[in-house]
Amino acid sequence: MNMKRIYIFISIILGLGSMTSCDDFFKQESADVLYADQEHLNNAVDTVYSVTGILGKLQAVADRTVLLGEVRGDLVSLTTVASNDLRELASFSVSDDNMYNAPSDYYAVINNCNYFIAHADTALKSNRNENIFMKEYCAVKSIRAWTYLQLVLNYGQVPFYTEPMLSKEESDAAESSPKADLQTICTYFINDLATLPERYNTEYPGYGKIRGLDSRLFFFPLSLMRGELYLWRASVTGSKEDYRQAALHYYTYINERNGMNSAYPTDLSFYMWSPGTSTWLSTYSSNWGTHYGESSEYFDELSELITLIPGDSIRAEGNYSELRNLFSSREENDYKVSINPSQRMVNISEAQANCVLSNNGSSCIYAPAGLTRHMSGDLRLSDVWDEGYHRDAITNERIETQYIMKHYTSRNVHIYRRMMVYLRMAEALNMAGYPRMAFQILAEGLSNQAIQENVIPYYNMDEGNKSDSLFLARFDFPDTRYGVATAEDIVTSPSRTHNQIGIHTRGSGWTPMNEYYRLPDVPDSLRSAAVEAALMPVQQAFVDSLILNESALEFAFEGTRYYDIMRYAMRQPNPGQAMANIIGARLGEDKRSSMAAVMAKLTDQRNWYINWKGKIGF
Repeated sequence: MNMKRIYIFISIILGLGSMTSCDDFFKQESADVLYADQEHLNNAVDTVYSVTGILGKLQAVADRTVLLGEVRGDLVSLTTVASNDLRELASFSVSDDNMYNAPSDYYAVINNCNYFIAHADTALKSNRNENIFMKEYCAVKSIRAWTYLQLVLNYGQVPFYTEPMLSKEESDAAESSPKADLQTICTYFINDLATLPERYNTEYPGYGKIRGLDSRLFFFPLSLMRGELYLWRASVTGSKEDYRQAALHYYTYINERNGMNSAYPTDLSFYMWSPGTSTWLSTYSSNWGTHYGESSEYFDELSELITLIPGDSIRAEGNYSELRNLFSSREENDYKVSINPSQRMVNISEAQANCVLSNNGSSCIYAPAGLTRHMSGDLRLSDVWDEGYHRDAITNERIETQYIMKHYTSRNVHIYRRMMVYLRMAEALNMAGYPRMAFQILAEGLSNQAIQENVIPYYNMDEGNKSDSLFLARFDFPDTRYGVATAEDIVTSPSRTHNQIGIHTRGSGWTPMNEYYRLPDVPDSLRSAAVEAALMPVQQAFVDSLILNESALEFAFEGTRYYDIMRYAMRQPNPGQAMANIIGARLGEDKRSSMAAVMAKLTDQRNWYINWKGKIGF
């Protein structure tokens, strides 16, 4: 079957509505799993059909991926119209019949993946002697790894199987088998993905555009998934080597994303007070990247989006995302939202010192506190959160409205984007013992010149051991492709080669001049290898907190927060208390007493997770 016929075939499957659930390919014989009824995947129709079926199954967990990651965190609170299911999530008291507690949806994806992996004919060659279905095979392996990771992050310990369940007896045996924990899951899939050829880091199934979306956005890049697995395993074990491997795999994605001769920079994407304004109400934005729209070309150098789960445009199609109606006022929800930014989110945002450059870029001043519309501190919150009111057409009643722009118009659920890769690389580098390199990502951005001047000299002090500088040299950001921006770039015309800024600058002004954003350090006159060694854990703890705050500022409402807190808490001496302290601030420091019951639960690490009918979870 030629590619034109494959495109037609996919269009028929997807139509103008939802992606197929493949009910005629997988027969549902149980409430918990789906069973396959065919024994071959050796032609284009079967293979493409089964891959799109897997993507269709992913739709069932799309909204949940965001809601489990936000509602249980500290950056959102619930309104009076929120459902009981959402309230159970927020209070860590999830019942078996909660709509978001359906592990069978994850296992439906997993069993479809298991079947595909077991039966796809990866040895089949084209007339050019190329493996025809290896792109699909690698993509499905990555989807399975991501799905299992989500499952174990939410349930703590899970039934684990990698062979397709083809009978009720096999399903029962799998459900009663020993459960796998996070470390076990990560180890298995680190090894599983390590066997796949490197070329498929960047080669995805090519199904063209589907409903206006580049279909390559539907997949989970292998190098990114490897980074995720190493990062989570390191969070359990504390392994410095795992953190190093996580950082290297995130770097691999950045380095290969647009090809070896192109860049994948943070870019000069920022939101800053206009220099010299007297009202402090005027802002200046340049290629602001928070909304990371879906319309840009996938291989555009500056496109933000990496992976999404596509959704349907109307409810009748079966997999309609409710995120728009939960976060934003719309006619569909009578303009009443269920989820608000929390006081904790406001506090984190307003606590940032916004460093405003002068007109010539030679000095800076700081934006004042107490401004309206959340315009004090970091400006990313005010950019994505709009409050207003709506008048009822009949009663003229005033209805307060809210619009969270990240969930306002898109029917699709975004999973990974560019800034996540940079920030998680920074997290891994910091915990691997390189806080200066991590801070460079936060404060100024990366280029080889910046790494050589601001990072490596501090790791060359022990003449007998050059392993750290050799490791850091593996992060190659050629000066011909990457340039760290200067203050002059910001206030005048940016240099074509200056395309990197510190991630904190995206919302908090010109960070290199910000005296409130400095790495703990000593004067050069006191510096030695011993001093640097003693200073490192202080710097690591400081940068770890900075990254946790930066993740809140950059990724609020996107579904990453609870898991970011989880990793941070796992690194603390008392993980349960650390988790309780952070989540307990959700409604503000003065309302911690109202969070006492939740905080008490979270001190027991088993309560971080959901359980279901005694079959999954603790």
